[in-house]
Amino acid sequence: MRSRSVLLVAFGTAFVVSVLLKASPLSPLTGLAAQPPACPAGQPATPSPGPGFVPTPDCQGWVPADHPLAGQPPQTPQPQPPEGPPEPAAGECGPGEPASPSPGDAFVPSEDCKGWVPADHPLARRRRPPVWDQTIERNASESLKAGRQTFRFDTFGDQAFWGDALQLHQAIKGAALGGVGSGLSPRAALELGLKVDVEALPQAVIRQLRNGSLNLDDPANTVALLRANAVVGLTGFFDAGGLSSVGIQCALCHSTVDDSFTTGVGRRLDGWANRDLNVGAIAALAPNLQPFTDLLGVDDATVRTVFRSWGPGKFDAELAFDGKAFRPDGAPAATLIPPAFGLAGVNLHTWTGWGGVTHWNALVANLEMHGQGTFYDPRLNDATQFPIAARAGFGNVRSTPDLITGKLAALHVYQLAIPAPTPPAGSFNKDAATRGQALFTTTARCATCHVPPLFTEPGWNLHTPAEIGIDAFQADRSPDRRYRTSPLKGLFTHQKGGFYHDGRFATLLDVVNHYNAFFGLQLTDQQKSDLVEYLKSI
Repeated sequence: MRSRSVLLVAFGTAFVVSVLLKASPLSPLTGLAAQPPACPAGQPATPSPGPGFVPTPDCQGWVPADHPLAGQPPQTPQPQPPEGPPEPAAGECGPGEPASPSPGDAFVPSEDCKGWVPADHPLARRRRPPVWDQTIERNASESLKAGRQTFRFDTFGDQAFWGDALQLHQAIKGAALGGVGSGLSPRAALELGLKVDVEALPQAVIRQLRNGSLNLDDPANTVALLRANAVVGLTGFFDAGGLSSVGIQCALCHSTVDDSFTTGVGRRLDGWANRDLNVGAIAALAPNLQPFTDLLGVDDATVRTVFRSWGPGKFDAELAFDGKAFRPDGAPAATLIPPAFGLAGVNLHTWTGWGGVTHWNALVANLEMHGQGTFYDPRLNDATQFPIAARAGFGNVRSTPDLITGKLAALHVYQLAIPAPTPPAGSFNKDAATRGQALFTTTARCATCHVPPLFTEPGWNLHTPAEIGIDAFQADRSPDRRYRTSPLKGLFTHQKGGFYHDGRFATLLDVVNHYNAFFGLQLTDQQKSDLVEYLKSI
């Protein structure tokens, strides 16, 4: 017998599907249709369309009693794997793997596809991320490695300036090695704040340092350290005649070492400001300062005097833009070398907010390190504010070949990946820091500008000199004539040299006292002390 029947499937309260179906034979013994399955109470959720209908095997709808699906036992929902790690992808195993059948739905192939393990087992085969996700992760990893290489070792071709033009390598070698003067010994180099990467030292040198047999007063050993590429931020170039040039890297100013071997010799600490480095004194060693005398329009003696006035941990990036070597009070115009860590999420870079991290990287690589690349910032064409930069064409620099631009992206990724270090145990009073944290966000009003967890304002983090109660000299040397709200994380790493852009406040307590007076906070001595301990703990 064949008949036309209607399959009604419920969606809410509507029954809307009509199809032509083949009927099943009646029971040869009774002549009756197969018995309906026993569904749980309340299923199907919709009422039966009529006496000739029975539940579907999944108990979600109704079918005619003579339908092929009628009479089958209800389907029991299968247990789902427990929540936890990402679901492994069994399909990644080859055909027939694992060879044995699965023990159950809660099991997945092992990583080697040889057996089965629970879905949350450490050896469970994981689902591979989507292709684009893999691309992003691979790009991040490769950029991190390339950026670190650039940060530590790339001169951007600036040896043409520091070596070929200034002849700095000749002063390092000294007359005994074919250079000029007495040369730069390892002891003198360390006194100037240069650091040595212990992991780059040959084992023979390490043994000599340990037993005291290495002559630290011989410039030949400084040359040997350069040959081993062990001087942080300074690269030597060699030919058949020995040291033929030198170049500098980002790490010169923005890395130090942990002194794990001895003072000035240890493992690299990228991003930490080298507050021991006397950049000006090192530059003043160069036999030929004509590139600077020509740029600044002053004589050799004046340039050397200015360089030597900076002192350890300071550098004057704007000198080559406006020629202002000293502040109105007669103090050097140089500012403290800032750290290069903890910058993720921070908008403007430098003490006076010239631009973001990658803008400043491009500016420094081209205009301060004197590498060979491309840099564009038309603000430097303002002959009133930046007379030297405008005259030199620093607002639009083009070099061929460009050895900088192609490395800026990876360098940016690496710098943003450098976290602010955690203060060491015992470097602050925990109880006082807890009290200070409460003050930071309330009575002392610090968090108004130093917004946790960035500890600077998200957005345009600049303030006029009048807003923070100091003079405008350094602010007026920048395009926006403002000071940036500096991030506060890792303050313990750069207390040497003082605080604020020029180190005018010798201690953190001096900073707190300044704001207490300027804003009329009326903090007690105990509150000030607690606040200082919190600042040390960030």
